[in-house]
Amino acid sequence: MKIDIWSDVACPFCFIGKRHLEAALEKFPHRENVEVTWHSFELDPGAKQEYEENQYELLARKYGMSVEQARENTARVEASGAAAGIQFDFDNVKPANTFNAHRLIQLAAQHGRQNEVEELLFTAYFTKGQHIGRPETLQAIATAAGLNAAGLFDTDAYTKEVRADEAEAQAIGIRGVPFFVFDRKYAISGAQPVNVFEQTLQKVWEESRPADVAPGGVCEDGVCTPGE
Repeated sequence: MKIDIWSDVACPFCFIGKRHLEAALEKFPHRENVEVTWHSFELDPGAKQEYEENQYELLARKYGMSVEQARENTARVEASGAAAGIQFDFDNVKPANTFNAHRLIQLAAQHGRQNEVEELLFTAYFTKGQHIGRPETLQAIATAAGLNAAGLFDTDAYTKEVRADEAEAQAIGIRGVPFFVFDRKYAISGAQPVNVFEQTLQKVWEESRPADVAPGGVCEDGVCTPGE
């Protein structure tokens, strides 16, 4: 089974959705037959590399609300994260452009390290207060994942791969993340509850398996099969 995930590392629900999928896969008896691929989706392609505003001030300006309302909204997200085992620290989040982080994820895909890099990026941004728009932060994450990203951010490497993912997202109508696609047939939009992922995994698995056929030479239920 193939699961394609469109996400942005600056999206808290993408982190929560990752945890929910992982929890569902833990209970899935065929998880060793599941391949997960992460795809790039920038929620704010025009984001700056550096901001003087904090996370609450930025959200307030972007969505036309008060700073206090922004704090209340993030507190609700924080509670959802805690239920999924994530310790969000929005007070110390450093807003940043995520394009280079996506290029690092594309590099990780070439070495089978995508999931590890996604986890490191989410944790760096949401729980450790690290600036994931800075090359030195991304270099450290790459090293922690056993990747050589030396010089990557001085080039345009993996730009085409990021843009291809985003073009595909647009082509299939993805307007928000996280967005999970199972075997290119079923989709889950958003950080849905764990049981939704469990049900979808089971449904897709059952539909992808051929129906059990009685051994040769047997006639039953109006169907005869040839003998061996």
